[in-house]
Amino acid sequence: MNTINSVIEKMMDYYKGDPKRIQHFIKVYQFGKLIGEEEGLDARKQRILETACVVHDIGIKASEEKYNSSAGNYQELEGPPIARDLLVSLDYSPEEIDRICWLVGHHHTYKNIEGEDYQILVEADFLVNAWEDGMSRETVENVRKKIFATATGIRMFETMYM
Repeated sequence: MNTINSVIEKMMDYYKGDPKRIQHFIKVYQFGKLIGEEEGLDARKQRILETACVVHDIGIKASEEKYNSSAGNYQELEGPPIARDLLVSLDYSPEEIDRICWLVGHHHTYKNIEGEDYQILVEADFLVNAWEDGMSRETVENVRKKIFATATGIRMFETMYM
């Protein structure tokens, strides 16, 4: 089994019995994979991106248990250590794990987005959240203007929502 499939299997086990969360990360993963490939990421960035897309919401369970909330700030706080624990047993370098955990710890922070992997993770998550959260037309248009920067992400967003 390749590494990303191992991560997906581990995340499915982590969210066993919660199809909503499993389907969410699978969709974010697929959009992130597509955008990264179309934008021409190198193999290492693509690997980091795809893994971050799978584990990006790993902090939700701990956030709900500790704070009775799945708010983004709690996810960013609780997610990185859990993601690190999941990834250390797999074929990732310490630098890759550090970057993936950093992305998990910032995926709800939309200011000063630096790095293609960060940009694409945020776009992929919004492509899914706009539908799952039933965002209003006004919110969708604001997200498009303020968040989206890649040509592929913009094209996908406009195809679905505009």
